[in-house]
Amino acid sequence: MLRISGVTIPENKHLFIGLTTIYGVGRPRALSILNALKIEGEKKPKDLSAKEETALREAIEKFTLEGELKRQISGNIRRLRDIKSYRGTRHAKHLPARGQRTKTNSRTVRGNVRKTMTSGRRKLEKT
Repeated sequence: MLRISGVTIPENKHLFIGLTTIYGVGRPRALSILNALKIEGEKKPKDLSAKEETALREAIEKFTLEGELKRQISGNIRRLRDIKSYRGTRHAKHLPARGQRTKTNSRTVRGNVRKTMTSGRRKLEKT
């Protein structure tokens, strides 16, 4: 069982896919780390030797990952809100911050709670 920075890497997946369970490690970063260490990406984590495991753990923990990365991102957003920049106000209002249109799209940022309005008249129940 391979654990890196508090995350258990799945045993049954290829190593380059399993490393993406760590927040802050995507496929490109996982492949570049494995290529630098000369470890095959198709290997399973259970097939790694102890020497490869420690080298992999040390190489990955050099990066900003998991909780530290999340704190850094939320700090950046908080700074944008504090200086009242355009992007900060968009984050505060839960709207897209990168120039997307909002008339028809932006469901993912705003959420699906906003539904189209009906006539406003309710049907009366017959008793």
